[in-house]
Amino acid sequence: MTIFSKIIAGEIPSYKVAENDKFFAFLDIFPVRKGHTLVVPKIEVDKIFDVPDEYLAELLVFAKPIAKALEAIFPCNRVNIITVGLEVPHAHVHLIPTTHPSDVHLNNPKIKLSKEAFAEIQQKIIVEMGKVEAGSRK
Repeated sequence: MTIFSKIIAGEIPSYKVAENDKFFAFLDIFPVRKGHTLVVPKIEVDKIFDVPDEYLAELLVFAKPIAKALEAIFPCNRVNIITVGLEVPHAHVHLIPTTHPSDVHLNNPKIKLSKEAFAEIQQKIIVEMGKVEAGSRK
């Protein structure tokens, strides 16, 4: 069982921002930028392109309102999605608010945030996602 499976199962605490029957999204606890979020399929597959097609097809749709919320909350030019996947053998993507190309380098110094700061970012994303989804239903 990977660390991500343990997070999804609630065995390890996380700052969850979204979840459905196939995916789980939570704040990276070693962020390179504020709002750095991981999107993980609930099935345990190591490599992103070994994930079943129906998951791959839905991954971006699941991530879109999260990315839109991040873009609205954090000063950035865009939210980039990257797949490195070497640090944990469980397919996942990183959503990172980005202004400069160097913002997405995962070997950048990590931002140190308090539990309160993580919880505040988590809440802002959840609230903003509600606005994004409400706007898309109009």
